[in-house]
Amino acid sequence: MKASPLQIDETGCLDGVRFIPSLNCDERPAGCAIDLLVIHNISLPPEEFGGDGVIELFTNRLDPEAHPYYQTLRDLKVSTHFLIRRDGELIQFVPCEKRAWHAGVSSWQGRARCNDFSIGIELEGSDATPFTVSQYEALVALTLALQKAYPITGIAGHSDISPGRKTDPGPCFDWERYRAALIAAGC
Repeated sequence: MKASPLQIDETGCLDGVRFIPSLNCDERPAGCAIDLLVIHNISLPPEEFGGDGVIELFTNRLDPEAHPYYQTLRDLKVSTHFLIRRDGELIQFVPCEKRAWHAGVSSWQGRARCNDFSIGIELEGSDATPFTVSQYEALVALTLALQKAYPITGIAGHSDISPGRKTDPGPCFDWERYRAALIAAGC
């Protein structure tokens, strides 16, 4: 039996997934259409998966003394709309109707400030580690739900909107596999 499709409610929250609110968000500019998905990767500590470091970062609870790398993140205020864990679990931090702080200095097709018009999706991973089958399945299902709810016309990696500054989702992200799955789903 096929799982029912994911649904985005009127507030921009994904029905049936864990919601952990992040304060690192604000209102989008009035009249700004949400038309871009930005795919990222993240792991905290770097190259380590399964812990709570990413959740703690997005909720301003990351202890800078817990790991030497965390010193570089002291006082950083960032968020994303969604995180996809290695096992495919989806976690939402910011409603889609709000602006998450995931892209930083960025530009897409001549438009600056990508946070204004994008939805950020973080994959638990790194530039050096292939992503899991469960992550691709969750990403495709999430993409389909977002395309149904919003006028998404572009999908980009963080490296595409911040070239030279960012490398994610990295060389291990299989764009062909992702796009083929979207086409097979009818997108």
